[in-house]
Amino acid sequence: MKIGVKDVEYVARLARLTLSDEERDEFAVQLNDILTYMDKLNELDTKEVEPTSHAVPVKNVFRADGVRESLPREPSLGNAPEAEKGFYKVPRIIE
Repeated sequence: MKIGVKDVEYVARLARLTLSDEERDEFAVQLNDILTYMDKLNELDTKEVEPTSHAVPVKNVFRADGVRESLPREPSLGNAPEAEKGFYKVPRIIE
């Protein structure tokens, strides 16, 4: 697949970017170079390679999810600039 200047203009318009003629030409060349490299990678035999989401092993550490008491209302509202009837009071944003 070849990327042309029209494709670069389309993507730039979607991203709300203003590009000069030189930038459009340069980006078209760079994107074509990327696609050419991807085609080269697609030539490799990867049938025996397991899919991965990261290049290095990553393990998430989660704490046990358990039911416990929540923070009492009064201390949680203690640092609020303004509170009213047990809730945070914030400026109105819709008139």
